[in-house]
Amino acid sequence: MSGEISKLPPQTQERLLRLQQLQQTLQAILAQKQQVDLELTEIAQALSELQKLPDNPIIYKTIGSLLIKAEKEKVNADLDERKELLNTRATVLRKQEERLRGQLKDLQTKLQKDLSPVSLS
Repeated sequence: MSGEISKLPPQTQERLLRLQQLQQTLQAILAQKQQVDLELTEIAQALSELQKLPDNPIIYKTIGSLLIKAEKEKVNADLDERKELLNTRATVLRKQEERLRGQLKDLQTKLQKDLSPVSLS
């Protein structure tokens, strides 16, 4: 396969390399987006459970490998802040994904034009 690639014009070789790089970057962004979505789901569940509790419950939150006693309002505020941060991050990741998908589509179109007259056999 690499022998066949080396027969291609340099511009086409660069485009193939760029295509692989864009695909890897897209995979990394999708993994980050999935992680953010998972954490947002967990935060939503935690906030929902907090709302069900009375005003002065005993709550513990994890800090590293420790459980620390915390006030409901403080935990609620911390979760809201984290949720806001993650929503911003999710928006950025969605925009990056859209941009990368557009770049991939353009590059694939150019590569198809490059490779259509070329026979690799």
